[in-house]
Parts: sequence; C-alpha cells; structure tokens
Amino acid sequence: MDQKHAIIKGAFILTLTGFATRFIGFFYRIFLSQSFGEESVGLYQLIFPVYALCFSLCCAGIETAVARNVAASSSLGDKKRAVIFLYCGLFLSFLPSCIMMLLMQKEADFIASFFLGEPRCAPLLIIISYAMPFAAVHSCICGYYIGLKKTRIPAISQLVEQIARVCSVFFLYRYFMERSLSAGISLAAVGLVMGEIFSSLFSLHAFRKEKRQTLLPASAVLPQKPGSWRNGMRGILQTSLPLTGNRVLLNILQSTEAVSIPAKLQIFGFSVSDSLSIYGVLTGMALPCILFPSAITNSISTMLLPAVAEIQAGGSIKKLREVIRKVFFCCFALGLACCFAFLLFGQLAGELLFHSQMAGQFIITLAWICPFLYTNSTLLSVINGLGKANISFLLNTAGLLLRIASVFFMIPLSGIRGYLWGLLISQGTVFLLCLMYLGLYIASICKKENRGVK
Repeated sequence: MDQKHAIIKGAFILTLTGFATRFIGFFYRIFLSQSFGEESVGLYQLIFPVYALCFSLCCAGIETAVARNVAASSSLGDKKRAVIFLYCGLFLSFLPSCIMMLLMQKEADFIASFFLGEPRCAPLLIIISYAMPFAAVHSCICGYYIGLKKTRIPAISQLVEQIARVCSVFFLYRYFMERSLSAGISLAAVGLVMGEIFSSLFSLHAFRKEKRQTLLPASAVLPQKPGSWRNGMRGILQTSLPLTGNRVLLNILQSTEAVSIPAKLQIFGFSVSDSLSIYGVLTGMALPCILFPSAITNSISTMLLPAVAEIQAGGSIKKLREVIRKVFFCCFALGLACCFAFLLFGQLAGELLFHSQMAGQFIITLAWICPFLYTNSTLLSVINGLGKANISFLLNTAGLLLRIASVFFMIPLSGIRGYLWGLLISQGTVFLLCLMYLGLYIASICKKENRGVK
C-alpha cells in the first residue's frame, strides 16, 4: 500500500471512530451539564490541565517516540525491532506513571488549593490519579499501532474508552438516584478512570492476540542480545526526552492559562460561582462543539507523522510537497465550511443542545478560528514528522503566550469575549508561522538538491 492510500485508509478509520466518540461525548456533556450543573462542570474541567501535565511527564513524549521509531523500523522490514521499541516505551512510561499517581494523591490538597485555587478539586484529583498507569499502557500500544499504520486497534480502543466512561457514569448516577444518595461531579472523574482501564485492557488483549496469531517464537520478541534492548531504550529516550520537555512546558503554559481564566473573570466582576459557570460553558460545551469536526483533521494529523517520517527517510521532496499541499487545502476548506455553518447555526446549536444562550454566543465567536485551528494540527504534525519537534514547540509556545496575554490583559477589561478574540489571534499567528517555516524548509531542501545536481 502506497503512502497516499495508507494515509487515507488510516485517517478514514480514525475519523469514523472520532466522530462516533465525539457524538457520544457530545450527549455525555449535555448529560453532565443537566445532571450536575454548569458550576460543577467547571470544577471538573478545571482538573484537566493537571491531568494533562502529569500525562505529558509520563506518557505523551514516549507515545510519539514509539510511533516514530516503530514507523522507521517497519519501513526497513524489521518487525522484531519495532516490538522492542514498544516494550521499551512501556517500561519507560509505566513506572513513572505509578509514581505520578502516588504523588497526585499525596499532594492533591496542595495542588487544588494553591495551583487551581479551588479546594473542591482535591477529591477529583485523587480519583483521576488512578487513571495514570492505565493511560501509560494504552498510549504506548496505540503509538505502536500508529507507527505500523494499523489504526484499527487505536480506533476501537478510543471507542471502548468513551463507551466505558459514559456508561459507568450513567449507571452510577442512576444507582445513586434510585437510592436517594448524593451524586456529585466526582462520578465523572470515576468514569474517566473506568474508560482508561477498559481501553488499556482491550489494547493489551489485542496486542497479545496478534502476537499469538503471528506465531512468533520467543526469540523474535525477546532478543538474546542485551544490546538490542540498550539500543531500543536509547532510541526511545533520544526521541522522547525533547518531546516530553516540550510537552511539559506547553502544558505548564496551558495550565497557567486554564486556571487563570476563572480568577481573571472574578477581577472583571463575576462571582466565584459565575466565573466557574462561564468556564464550564466555554470548555465543556462551546469548545467541544467547535472541535467536533476536527475528528477529521486529527485523524489526518495522526497518520501524517509516520508517513512524513518515511517520506523524509526516502528523500523525496516532491512527494513531501505534494502531501503538504493536498492536506493544507483539504483542511482549510473544511475549516471555512465549518466557520460558515457555526456562524449561521451556532446560537441554535447552543440553545438546542445545551439549553444555554451563553454557549450559543461562544460558538458564534469561536467559529472564526475554525480554518486556522483545523489546519494547524496537520501542519504541526508534518513538522513533527520531519523530526523538528523543537520548531513545533516554539510555534505552539508563541500561540500559547498570546492566549495567556489575552487572559491576563483582555479578560479583566472585556470579560470572556477578550479571551475568545485572543484565541483567534493566537491560532492565526501559529497558522502563518507554520506556513512560513514549511515554505523555508522545502526551499532549502530544493536548493541543496540543485547544488548537488550542479
């Protein structure tokens, strides 16, 4: 299967699953907002920057490193080495994730009070900490299959995670209501843990089943030479350490942004309850609605990283330029179509789906970021696939700094609308910077080829 068909097939599978999970998640968020209230949803959303930061420390860089190294090994026909990279990734992420789980539980009160500024988040942090080891296993196995361009297992595991999360919360809520017990937003945190448990168990089962079906001897999976493991560890660490450092710094900035929004809304004049409600409507209702179509672009981004890595290894600048051009125009056209759709029907969507006029207003304002938001994910994936993780880090940091500036300077002056326009400016800036860098990169490669011909 050539590069084009591999990307299309993989993206198609991931897109179908992405739409299915987002469709389920859409009604799940409606259920949360109606069952627990906007303020409780705001509290629940407030813990995710901490979870994302902890996940980045333990797993995120390693998942990408596994995918990239497995893709390189697979392109050379070395399946044995690809499996070694998976095992090394599992070892390097599972142990730190267990340590992180214990640290989150021990310091939950401190994180909730001094970092999030909301002591009511402490029990939620303790609950979601149990998801960390399972998330590590799930992410590494998904990285392995993405590297092989086999998206069926990651896609199904994503669906399993979402179904397990929603069903567990729904049945627990019914159980509590039938017995007249108090059912708080902590049930949503329990659902997150259940989703990671089921998805990791499914991923492990699928991997073990595949290995049994291929009838590989033990020596094919567990190499005799210690150097194979050493090289595998080195390969994962060399790729993952800069990625992890970048992800951690980005998540620190994102966390600063997220926890500052309610605080700055209070400076603008809202109460604690109102500021959490606005934050909950923005992050739990309006943004998921805007991000719903990005299931397509996220799927393309996932498949682009290993594909670009292989194209770069083959040295075909023509093929690389063709892939970038086609992906850019498709994603930008999708963004424009969604922008017009949200401008026309955003208010109706907010009131009909979430019974919130505020959500509709947010959706209309956020509609303008769609062309940039949907295209940026694929452009950044191309840059990562070229092995330029530091460049993508710098571009993401530039966008985040603009968003943080809007939180600190625009929210106190004009409320949440100042932050929404800050989002638009940041996405537009990242969009232009990505295009400039890729244009310069391709021009420099073409210049080198021309010199070689001469």
